[in-house]
Amino acid sequence: MYRSGFVTVIGRPNVGKSTLLNQVIGEKISIISDKPQTTRNKIQMVYTGDNHQIVFLDTPGIQMPKNILGDYMLKISRTTLEEVDIVTFMVDESMDIGKLDSYILKELEHVSTPIVLLINKTDKLTKEEINQLIAKYEKMNLFKQIIPISALNNEGVEEYIKVLVEMMPEGPQYFPDDMITDQPERFIISEIIREKALINLEDEIPHGIYVDIDKIVERTDKNIIDVFANLYCEKESHKGMVIGKGGQMLKKIGQQAREDIEKLMGSRINLQIWVKVEKNWREKANKVKYFGYK
Repeated sequence: MYRSGFVTVIGRPNVGKSTLLNQVIGEKISIISDKPQTTRNKIQMVYTGDNHQIVFLDTPGIQMPKNILGDYMLKISRTTLEEVDIVTFMVDESMDIGKLDSYILKELEHVSTPIVLLINKTDKLTKEEINQLIAKYEKMNLFKQIIPISALNNEGVEEYIKVLVEMMPEGPQYFPDDMITDQPERFIISEIIREKALINLEDEIPHGIYVDIDKIVERTDKNIIDVFANLYCEKESHKGMVIGKGGQMLKKIGQQAREDIEKLMGSRINLQIWVKVEKNWREKANKVKYFGYK
């Protein structure tokens, strides 16, 4: 019997959703940083086994929206809850349930889809503390399974996959064996560049960054691919910070991004990034749509 289905992974920002999915898939598809709003789109990632296929949906972290982009991100996260076969809710090692986790738990009370709870970052806890957390969440009667994991260390991930396969309905293979995401190469490259900007820049700047890939050109005479990207920020002052003194910050972002893109493409990369300003684009519905959030 072949089992297949769709699983959404939700949780507050920075709880480890993208780290988990990159471990499961074995490739860096979803970007990782310690800042909120890292994932903006609904990204499908495909895990194929001998007799099963799981299509994961990595969605933006559920949070209180502060602008039009935030409204879009929250809507994406909410609508997937009833569209999938299994919901995975991820929390971290916190012994107390915080305000945003409580908000998400309230949302889940109205969801009819089976829910699996992952308690992430359990490498920071004692066995007794893990058991206390499991007992606390068991009392809620919301979850079909509760699994402690450490996504960063790949602990408990295999058990999680096993549980999902057991819960999956009988179904077809939706994607070819070698397909790991529905996102085009351009999107993944743009996300890699945005990740490096998120990691290296000051807190207030990265949220207003959007990266657009202008073109990708494979040279005929050399094993080099030219990638031309536009990095948009919201203020002229931010543009200066992105470029940095003597262009050092942009050079650093570009070097780090190029290394990951070369792994992705299996080729040498010549990466060219131009920094542009689109003032307060997250507040403008037409710009949010123009940048692909619709």
